[in-house]
Amino acid sequence: MMSQPLKTLGLLAAFLLVGLAASQSAQARGYASTGKCGIYPRLAIATPAGTCVGLVADEAHGLHFPRRVLEIAPGRIWVLDMGGWMPRQGKLIELRLPPDAATPANAATTDKAVQSQVLLDKLNYPSGMVRGPDGKVYVGEADRIWRAAIPALSQPPRQEELAGQLPADGAHLLKELTFAPDGSLYVNMGSFTDACRSDDQKLPVPCPERAGAMPRAAVWRMTLQPGAQPVRDFKPFATGLRNSMALAVMPDGPAAGTVWQGENNIDYREPRHPPEELNLLREGRDYGWPYCVGARQSAQGYEKRFDCARTEAPFMLWPAHVAPLHMLATPAGSAFGGQLLVAWHGPGAGGQRIVGFARDAKGQPSGQPVNWLSGWDEKKGLRPRGRPTGMAVDHAGRLLVVEDFNRSLLMLMSEAGTAPKPAATTSR
Repeated sequence: MMSQPLKTLGLLAAFLLVGLAASQSAQARGYASTGKCGIYPRLAIATPAGTCVGLVADEAHGLHFPRRVLEIAPGRIWVLDMGGWMPRQGKLIELRLPPDAATPANAATTDKAVQSQVLLDKLNYPSGMVRGPDGKVYVGEADRIWRAAIPALSQPPRQEELAGQLPADGAHLLKELTFAPDGSLYVNMGSFTDACRSDDQKLPVPCPERAGAMPRAAVWRMTLQPGAQPVRDFKPFATGLRNSMALAVMPDGPAAGTVWQGENNIDYREPRHPPEELNLLREGRDYGWPYCVGARQSAQGYEKRFDCARTEAPFMLWPAHVAPLHMLATPAGSAFGGQLLVAWHGPGAGGQRIVGFARDAKGQPSGQPVNWLSGWDEKKGLRPRGRPTGMAVDHAGRLLVVEDFNRSLLMLMSEAGTAPKPAATTSR
């Protein structure tokens, strides 16, 4: 599992940069084109029958460490790029995609087809980005949360800060955001350490990270209201959650409004333990970190020191070390048929892929994962190991996927460039 340790450019400057990018070849790390997927270079990544993955953007478009992606209008894509593991290196980048009928000038690269512009820079570990029910875009940096209305083309967003001075240190400083249908905003407040180990290497009970004015290892809920004071309330919702970079709320169906969390569990050296978790979050409940892992089992060093029966059991167990870094709850009528999509970023058995879980009669995730992007191991000269970090569905129902280490934006679509079919659930 992976621990979580620009100025606005004028329009002329932006297009000069685009022109420079257009003179370069594709620079996504290790990918080679195997033909065309829609209008984009096709990549050798396994997908359901009748679908393919295209390379939309890469380093030539300014991508360095992309973590989140969002379509703000047809053909306008915002990418939140963290820049790396150093403070204030982050950027908000807008990509402008060509009309679907267009053809890139070079079959091996999208440089001449996709335009790129940096809207903001010097962001502090930006990692959360979501569209709110008010139509504004909400962004989570390590130390603050802000929102902005979508600006006119080529203009920077005007930031309105909602919360500042958030804890921005330790192993899990990144903020993830997700909205509920009632307008509540849920925020990850990750733990400072891996297992609450103190400087003297002890494991105190109770863990001090879970206490104080702003407890860590928790998911917080922000209640918003109209007016000059937009934040009515901001407090912990559920606790005992090491690092909630995968957060989602069901948008519809019998389970509409339920909050789901993919837990990046404590780092053990064992390849198959502890498992990652899918948790159904309920207000005021404790999910066990650092004392418990998996199905209410004592974590190493906490044996007989804490009663794990007092904590909430995971809803589902996932393979160890797959590192869920993003979840996307799709509407029932979407191309993904209401599945809960998960980006498994880590190298654990079954990781390095995008999976989906169908919803059962209760509207809850169930069954075995459907492979949407898989077979993503490294093959030199063909593809790197998959490193998915964020997802979004565009206006046409296609899936956008960003990778941090591989510095790329990918698109899953049908062979014709349209949305995947909901019934396409068998990997080839």
